[in-house]
Amino acid sequence: MRILKRYTLQALCFVTKKKNIAILGSTGSIGRSTLDVVRAMPDRFRVTYLTANRNVDLLREQIELFRPRGVLVLDESNAAILRKIVNGSTEVLAGEEGLERIVVRDDVDVVLSSLVGFAGLKPTLRAIEAGKDVALANKETLVVGGEIIMRSVREKKVRLIPVDSEHSAILQCLQGEDPESVARLLLTASGGPFLHLERKFFATITRAQALNHPTWKMGNKITIDSATLMNKGLEVIEAFWLFGIPSQNIEVVIHPQSIIHSMVEFVDGSIKAQLGIPDMKIPIQYALTYPERPASKYRRIDFGSLKEMTFFKPDMEKFRCLALAFRALEAGGTAPAVLNAANEVAVELFLEERLPFDAIPSLIEEALNTQTPHYGGTLDDLVQADRDTREFVRRHAAALEQER
Repeated sequence: MRILKRYTLQALCFVTKKKNIAILGSTGSIGRSTLDVVRAMPDRFRVTYLTANRNVDLLREQIELFRPRGVLVLDESNAAILRKIVNGSTEVLAGEEGLERIVVRDDVDVVLSSLVGFAGLKPTLRAIEAGKDVALANKETLVVGGEIIMRSVREKKVRLIPVDSEHSAILQCLQGEDPESVARLLLTASGGPFLHLERKFFATITRAQALNHPTWKMGNKITIDSATLMNKGLEVIEAFWLFGIPSQNIEVVIHPQSIIHSMVEFVDGSIKAQLGIPDMKIPIQYALTYPERPASKYRRIDFGSLKEMTFFKPDMEKFRCLALAFRALEAGGTAPAVLNAANEVAVELFLEERLPFDAIPSLIEEALNTQTPHYGGTLDDLVQADRDTREFVRRHAAALEQER
């Protein structure tokens, strides 16, 4: 329970100076919502760096609006285009190594990490090592490297504040509570678009159907993860590292309305829940202003029009990815890195329409069965496990594709 204490103690004073923010993944859904929050609070935040993958057009608009000191894109050809456009007014970097250079700079106070997948691990770790506070929207960072990340957080005495609505909810429920009084963490899940679809039809699910999430607007990868419930499995692992709660005391509850974002049960039987409309700007603002809670103009719940709130236990046989995530957490070592890498490749192949929906958990399970976990590993060990798993899954998927 020791990790919980970092989140349950209020700060003695609030920082009033304007914070310099680097947003990793500014053109994604979380990045865009973060910029909305920043724009609404110009007295609190200054955007110093923005990074994107390949959406140069949107990044150019963001440069015009926020005037960052520097931006980064992964591809050098896109960087060359941007350099001509900004004409020296903004520094333009390229390549993954540039991410690690940006996050350690003196003109960065907070790093908002919203990169997709394994790509977020190294720059997030470098930011922590450089003594930067991190608002974390990249759950894969803790899934893959939780032990390394949390050790560095403790050593550097920085804040690692979750942006995911579920973990933000838990953090809010824990305020003012004794960590020893926590009995269970209850992560809520919408259930995705296939909550009531029979498992026998999973093989026929199309890309468009899987991307049609009933309550949240998110990027493609996380939307597919929500459809398979892998997203909730990754969040279980993230909660384990963030809050120091054993896996057997972390449960998932299906709540299709997505009004309750998560709950904490205490040893006396009381349960605290955090409620709000499905809008990521609320947990983003909380992460950036923590431990303050400044006013906002975001939409409120209208309880008079809220017809019902329902809850279900997840079907672990139907949504096998959730069961596989618990299995990887119990196995420990590099097993969560294997789980994550296998899932990223399988989802990518499904989005390319080269793999049926029901093959996603099968490939992940095969990877967990085949790749032997390593314990007490380094960052290099995690990188190697990720690389080996991706190669294995691609080979296995190619064989499946030829059989179809």
